[in-house]
Amino acid sequence: MDSVTQVLLGASIGVAVMGRRTALWKSALWGGVAGLLPDLDVLLDHGDPILNMIRHRAETHALLLLTLFAFPMAWVVSRIHNQARLYGRWWWALMLALVTHPLLDLMTIYGTQVFQPFTDEAYGLGSMFIIDPAYSLPLLVGVVAACRVHNVGRALRINGWALALSTAYLAWSALAQWGVTQHARQSLQDQGLPTQQLLVTPAPLSTWVWRVVAIDGDRLHEGFYALMDGSRPMRFVAHDRGAALAAQNAEHPQLQRLARFTDGFFKVAETNGRLVVTDLRMGQEPAYVFSFDIGPPLQAGQSHSVAQQQSRRMDVGAGLAWLGQRMLGRDVQPPGGP
Repeated sequence: MDSVTQVLLGASIGVAVMGRRTALWKSALWGGVAGLLPDLDVLLDHGDPILNMIRHRAETHALLLLTLFAFPMAWVVSRIHNQARLYGRWWWALMLALVTHPLLDLMTIYGTQVFQPFTDEAYGLGSMFIIDPAYSLPLLVGVVAACRVHNVGRALRINGWALALSTAYLAWSALAQWGVTQHARQSLQDQGLPTQQLLVTPAPLSTWVWRVVAIDGDRLHEGFYALMDGSRPMRFVAHDRGAALAAQNAEHPQLQRLARFTDGFFKVAETNGRLVVTDLRMGQEPAYVFSFDIGPPLQAGQSHSVAQQQSRRMDVGAGLAWLGQRMLGRDVQPPGGP
C-alpha cells in the first residue's frame, strides 16, 4: 500500500496497543514511524530499474527481521520517554506496527518477500489496489481522534472502531475478489477462453471495479467487471503478448527475472531492434506502470545491458471518467481500448 496509509495503520495500531499507558500522541508518532520504516528501501539503488523493482519489499519487509528489529527500537523509544517499565508494551506496539506493514502489502499484487532471508519468493493476494480511500479514511479518522479528542476513552474507542472497520474492509476485498474470480472463470469458459492462468485485481481506488487477465499462449485476454454488472457475462479483448519472442530470448537474464517476479504475467515486444518487457499486473492495456527496455536480443557471449524503464501512464481525467461509468455498471470501453 502507499506509504501514507502505512503510516496511518502503524499509528492506529500504536494507539490501540499502548492505550492509556502513555500519551496518545507518543504512541501514534512512534507507531507511524514504525509503519513507514519498511518502505525506506525505496531509497536504495541497485543499479538497474528491474533490480530496484524486484528488490523492493524484500529484507525490509521480512516478518522475522522486523520482529527482531522491534527489540532495539522499543528499547530506544522507551528510554527516550523515560518509560523503561513499559519496554514490553512498546515492543508489542512497535512489532505489530512493523509487521502489519508487509502483511498489508500482501493484499496488493506487487509481490512482498515476507519470508526473507529463507526465500526470495514474492507473494501477493491482489485484492487491494495500492491506494484505496475506503481503507485509508477510517484509519485517518482514528488517528486524528487520538491526537485531537481530549477525552482519552472516547479517542481510544474511535480509533478502535476505525481499525476494526478498515480490517473488515480487507476481508471484504478478499471475498469480492473470490466472487469476481468465479464469475470471470464462468465467462471465460462460456466463450471458450482459458481459465488456468488468471489474474483478478481491483481497478484503481476501489474494490467496486475489477480487472481480469487470462493468459492464452500468444495472447492475453483482458476484461473488466463492476459489482453493478450483476450476472452479465464479462467481455474480453485479446492482445498479443509476444510469447514467441519471449521463447526466443528465454535465456535473457532480465527477462528471466521479470518472468519469475510476475509469475508469468508479462508481455514482450520488439521495437527498433530492442526488447521491451512489461509487467501485466499493474496497469491496463495499453498503459502499464512497469515496462522496461532491456536492450537488443542477446547474442552468444554478449552481456546484457542495464534496463531503462518506459512506463506509460493513462490520462487521469479519462481514466477517472471511465471508472465512474463502470462503477455504475455501464459497459463502456476503457481509455485506449479498441
